[in-house]
Amino acid sequence: MKKTPVPLLADDITSFSRALARQLGPTSPPHLLLMNMLARAAGFQNLQHMQAQNAAAIRLGRPTKTPLLDARAVEQALNQFDSSGRLRRWPAKRTVQTLTLWALWAVFPAGTSLSERDVNTLLLPEHLFGDPATLRRTMISCKLLTRKSDGTDYRRIEREPPAEAKAVIHALTSLRRARSPMIEANSHA
Repeated sequence: MKKTPVPLLADDITSFSRALARQLGPTSPPHLLLMNMLARAAGFQNLQHMQAQNAAAIRLGRPTKTPLLDARAVEQALNQFDSSGRLRRWPAKRTVQTLTLWALWAVFPAGTSLSERDVNTLLLPEHLFGDPATLRRTMISCKLLTRKSDGTDYRRIEREPPAEAKAVIHALTSLRRARSPMIEANSHA
């Protein structure tokens, strides 16, 4: 059986080391020794080498870690869409709903004022259950869209999508592109 690599990300080696020591119980090596062992296991010469590498990366303005992608959440969100990139049904789980809404957010033009009719025109071809009002309202509550209190002037809120949302948007863009070349022009994620 082929082994699949499973990435491990710990925000702080100190807290990770303490948690590991608690699990090992009385057989655990001393704290500093355990942190050196973890640093070597991660490919560094020792803890000081790991700390120096991290400090240099911060000084250079480079991120020291890449956020891990929740592949299961991405897969669950993508399962809500058909082969043309249209949302088949409204998901039951809030986390999946949010990722599907990010995918819809991507079809809205950036920096453009839209009427409610315009929003509905954009949403209707993107889902199969015929309820743009629910999508509109939920996108507003998730702070993906904004509107004036009188229900006019809808706008996409410009912000960086989380890693999972970027993956969903990327996967759906090619499906949508086959359906409509205009969607690609509007998608800026």
